[in-house]
Amino acid sequence: MAKKNEIVKVAKEQLSTSNHIENLIIDIRGRQTMLDRDLATLYGVTTKRLNEQVKRNIERFPEHFRFQLTNNETEELVANCDRLRTLKHSSVNPFVFTEQGVAMLSTVLHSETAISVSIQIMDAFTTMRHFIASNAQAFQRLEIIERNQLALNVHLAENDKKFEEVFRRLDNGSATPKQAVFYDGQIFDAYKFVIERIREAKKRIVLIDNYIDETALAMLDKRGKNVTAKVYTKNISRQLSLDFEKHNAQYTPIEVEQFDRAHDRFLCIDDTVYLVGASIKDLGKKWFGFVKLEQPTDELLSKM
Repeated sequence: MAKKNEIVKVAKEQLSTSNHIENLIIDIRGRQTMLDRDLATLYGVTTKRLNEQVKRNIERFPEHFRFQLTNNETEELVANCDRLRTLKHSSVNPFVFTEQGVAMLSTVLHSETAISVSIQIMDAFTTMRHFIASNAQAFQRLEIIERNQLALNVHLAENDKKFEEVFRRLDNGSATPKQAVFYDGQIFDAYKFVIERIREAKKRIVLIDNYIDETALAMLDKRGKNVTAKVYTKNISRQLSLDFEKHNAQYTPIEVEQFDRAHDRFLCIDDTVYLVGASIKDLGKKWFGFVKLEQPTDELLSKM
């Protein structure tokens, strides 16, 4: 999308080649200005001498007549204008003069050349001002189009991110429903569904189930390497205690603790709590539901 400055640049290139001064006028801080080095060349003096004369008469050059570019402005100027690449190696940022500043220059340089050149420069400023004024509506329309284009690009980028997230989740298998109802006979489907939830764990798994056996140990062993596991159950029989002991001697330990205040079964995957309608060992034998709850794991465990 063409910018206003680019159109001005093209317009300046199309003006009479016999007078190239228009090509030296640059837009800085929304004002038409000229660099001290370009003015010095036109006046036939060094940039140093031009600025020395200005300093001797600094009271004649307020901020709106002459100001120094910032580091960012200088870098942007160098990046956008090939003829100014040498400024990149300068230790001092250049000064620019507005139309009023150029008019004042002729009064401090004291030469016929300065007066003649100043007249040409003032004419160039006038030409550019008339050009911009006569094309103001076109510039305004371009700016509106540019803003709309930027807004559209942002909108498209947001949509792209959403699509990428959907595809990422599909690739990761995380688009699988997190709750479901299973009917009698769906033993393998229910088992596979719960195993998928267990494999999703990144930090911890907590199972609250009053009636467990070695089946729970086998299922919890499907978790990731650095994921902790703990079981709360109503009764820890001698056989169940022995099962945990033998399991922990060979595999990554699973903690077990007696807890008899729960009627339902709960499976906590990291910070997410699921209500399980059947004991882990009985999945698929009868109808049951697997439902995601709003309460986080820490809130549930704080009541224990």
